[in-house]
Amino acid sequence: MTEVDERGGKRVGWVELYFDLVFVFAVGQVAHGVVADPHWARAAAALGLFATLWWTWIGFAVLYNRRGDDSRVADRLFVLAGTIPCGIAATQAHHVFEGHPEIFAAAMAGVRLVLAAAHRWPRDSRGQQRFSWGYAFSAVLFGVSAVLPRYGLLLWAFALVQEAGFLLLDDRRRDRHRGERPTRAARWWTLLSPPRDPNLAIDSAHLAERFGLFMILLLGELVITVGTAALERPADDLGYWLALAGGLVLAGALWWVYFSSAVEIYERMLGFSGGNPALAYSLYAGGHLPPAFALLLMAAGVNLSLHESPPPTATWFTTAGLAIYLAGTRVFATGSRHWYFTLARVAALAATVNLALLSRVLPAPAVVLVVAAWAVAAAVVTAVVRHRTRTRLGEDPLTFLQQVAERHHREPQGGA
Repeated sequence: MTEVDERGGKRVGWVELYFDLVFVFAVGQVAHGVVADPHWARAAAALGLFATLWWTWIGFAVLYNRRGDDSRVADRLFVLAGTIPCGIAATQAHHVFEGHPEIFAAAMAGVRLVLAAAHRWPRDSRGQQRFSWGYAFSAVLFGVSAVLPRYGLLLWAFALVQEAGFLLLDDRRRDRHRGERPTRAARWWTLLSPPRDPNLAIDSAHLAERFGLFMILLLGELVITVGTAALERPADDLGYWLALAGGLVLAGALWWVYFSSAVEIYERMLGFSGGNPALAYSLYAGGHLPPAFALLLMAAGVNLSLHESPPPTATWFTTAGLAIYLAGTRVFATGSRHWYFTLARVAALAATVNLALLSRVLPAPAVVLVVAAWAVAAAVVTAVVRHRTRTRLGEDPLTFLQQVAERHHREPQGGA
């Protein structure tokens, strides 16, 4: 049987951890692609590649969350089988940057065939069969893109969007009334309600742990980047110590921002909703994509900042990545809708990005140290802002969530 932790949820399986190692290797190759050609166009291409890998990883995470069991040989074999095409895709990431995505696309098609087969066996519900057909369709799209690379980006985007729809958002679409646009409050209550089909429910403890472990692995990419680059600098070079201290402090602050409160709040909200798939998409599958990519971008930026002649984009990658990370983890979100709080959040994020301007007067390693100090300040803000949220959510979760929904009800209906 699947192991259950003290919170009542499933534990992450050993085979899942092994699978994540393959994906971290793939993500590392995408980061190296940005370092090899440090331009914003390359960063945009890296985002597309990362999103493709991300949704592939999401497919296995949700599969194991809903029905995976380490004690079943078949489940372990499906995950291990998925590591083969994923490993091939990782080795081909740099060819995608060079305009040759054929093998990468074929590998992504192979991964989705594995997912289609995993959802097909055993046939325990209609939902599983629907997922199987959805992944089979995605495999066809990726296969066609391998033959017709000119239309690759369009086919990949369509495949990923339809995967998000059937994997986590399908139940939410069925809840909507035809010809009726739901209010913000109605959308919030939909997110906080259990799914109609219990087979579609998400285990909050397992998903929180799975994403937390993956974020740790991505932070490890930043630590490895700092250590590797620092080893190439002479010990009597001040930049060596600035790089080592700044990079490690930055990684520690990023860890604090996420793991000190965000991971607990997300898990509790998903648990209170009864494992609502749409909320899982909002908080994890879609919600974690920006901060996860931000870690990749910051790793590339810090790596470039430690070169002997850093390119101009080095510090911008670092500061833009930090801003995306802070926005994605909602560091400056106080829960207030007053205009001056919103203005303060926007100003803080803009200031984060513009720290890159310090490169005009400071060497790039010193800018990394300043950015690290700024990240520490953000971690302090996080502790202060979220302490009240965690307290209220823990003492009276239903009242807290009801107030959130009512606050959205008082806003204009057309709001985002």
